[in-house]
Amino acid sequence: MQDAPRLSRTSDSIMKKAIKNFLQAPLASQFGFVIICAYIIVAIFAPLIAPYGEREVVGDHYMPWSNAFLLGTDAIGRDMFSRMVFACRNTIGIAFIATMLGFLLGGGTGMLAAMLGGWTDQILSRINDILMAIPGLIFILLVLSFLGTELPVLISIIGLFEATRVFRVTRAVATNVNVMDFVEAAKLRGESLWWLVRREILPNVTAPLVAEFGIRFTFTFMFIAGLSFLGLGIQPPTADWGSMVRENAMLVSFGDFTPLLPAMAIALLTISVNFVIDWFLHQSSGLKE
Repeated sequence: MQDAPRLSRTSDSIMKKAIKNFLQAPLASQFGFVIICAYIIVAIFAPLIAPYGEREVVGDHYMPWSNAFLLGTDAIGRDMFSRMVFACRNTIGIAFIATMLGFLLGGGTGMLAAMLGGWTDQILSRINDILMAIPGLIFILLVLSFLGTELPVLISIIGLFEATRVFRVTRAVATNVNVMDFVEAAKLRGESLWWLVRREILPNVTAPLVAEFGIRFTFTFMFIAGLSFLGLGIQPPTADWGSMVRENAMLVSFGDFTPLLPAMAIALLTISVNFVIDWFLHQSSGLKE
């Protein structure tokens, strides 16, 4: 019973510290954080925010903006605003899953290579070098053309592609920590590999890995949108910002900038994530100015 008040005080302290850091952050970082939170809320509550279904045909094709259709309709009469909302969930969700997969693969093998060293490090590093030597876009397009563009295939291929980048960063930062005196002392005490990773390595490499996660997420996010624009990403009728730009690009010729809204949504989230990453790196570096 005494643990409950202690946990409550700890939670309040963490919340107050988070609010204080947010208020002290630059305006660009505050703006980025607010935008990211807005995107997350839209992604989670998409069915409640969208007035129509993701695939529902509700009107004639290319109807103008109105009270019934806030952003008009697309080529087959689906509400553009509703599809923009659902595309937020689809694009961000798939990019997040692919990035997480890349971090599990690349981070796990990178940590293993740094901790074990020797032949394990050499073999994993050479395999990673071979994969990185293959042009990423050409490799992914080739694999998708053979295996199809189903979501599990798309997520797996992009996750593998991102894992090669994560491996190099994880191995580099973990190797630097692995030679520190406190890690050597833990090894002399006979601590297990899992204990070393959990108690000594991870706490000291969290900041660069979190920053790398944000960077990898933005690249994955834009990459999926680019594949969808080319017709090899998220497939119709599933809503996706990249495919929405392609499907409605002809409207620009008639002075309608609705197709630019999905592109602006992609750019806004990318910029916002980078603002927050810059501030996080600044904070973790210990610099005051």
